[in-house]
Amino acid sequence: MSIEKVARLAGVSKATVSRVLNQHPGVRPDTRTRVLTAINVCEYQPNLLARQLRTSQSNMLLVLISDITNPFCSRVVEGIEAEAEAQGYHILLCNTRSQLRREAAYIALLTGKVADGVITMDAADCLQELQGLIGDAPWVQCAEYDPAIPASSVSIDNREAAFETVRFLAGKGRRRIALVNCDMRYLYSHQRESGYRAALEELGLSWSGVAYAEGISCEAGSAALRELLAQPEPPDAVFTVSDVLAVGVIHAALEAGLRIPEDLAVVGFDGISFTSSLNPPLTTIEQPMNRLGARSVQLLLERIRQPQAAIVHEVLPWRRVERASS
Repeated sequence: MSIEKVARLAGVSKATVSRVLNQHPGVRPDTRTRVLTAINVCEYQPNLLARQLRTSQSNMLLVLISDITNPFCSRVVEGIEAEAEAQGYHILLCNTRSQLRREAAYIALLTGKVADGVITMDAADCLQELQGLIGDAPWVQCAEYDPAIPASSVSIDNREAAFETVRFLAGKGRRRIALVNCDMRYLYSHQRESGYRAALEELGLSWSGVAYAEGISCEAGSAALRELLAQPEPPDAVFTVSDVLAVGVIHAALEAGLRIPEDLAVVGFDGISFTSSLNPPLTTIEQPMNRLGARSVQLLLERIRQPQAAIVHEVLPWRRVERASS
């Protein structure tokens, strides 16, 4: 279907249809509605390649994430997509697995103007290499970031959240508080472990135990708890760096005949929605996942529209959601 037929159906000129397609502000709302209705009726697909050659803008944002199966990443992407669409953009989602070869292939799309800018959620330890690939293109680091890189970032204070979680568990009378951590390529893993150890030291708790899960999965969480329970003096509380790991911890604890929270308190991290329906419901550190995504888009569009805009390192608030597992 051609643009001429869309214009005839809507009773407007081809130029007006073009202005609507390009989100031009100088179109009356009722005219815009007629054109969009005609586009839907005709199932018209604009030639995006031709448009970007004319405008040097694709209205597409490249989003690099390390693991699409991680519910935290999925929720952040929801926020990215919703805000991008509200701003007249679409996203190109790339599951990189934090592999530089895959990242390089996707980032090449920036030089071809298939995308106008990039949001990364890759592991922090690969961001320096990514910087060389991204160059001067607009870039925002979401959740994972390197403060030495001249690109804006959005995150939470992971160290503070972990520190306060240990204080919370100690306030409940727990004295053998363990941490289930995971891939140390990620900044959040370092920050949460740092907060955990700092809190133990401040509280004068000599017992510590850290198990490193092999990936973010329920099975990995269960294996980590079994490792901790094999110690001569097992933990009476477990703090995990992911809700998914916490689910595995609970499963393994119940299999071992432990009562939650009487024998073992469990606290997760992220605030994934399904944790409220677990048995028992999971206490968790809730991240503003959708807001992390939306704010990343807003900061990226500022850089796209104003290349000299100031670099921003924004820290969003977290909150503890207390439930029966603690």
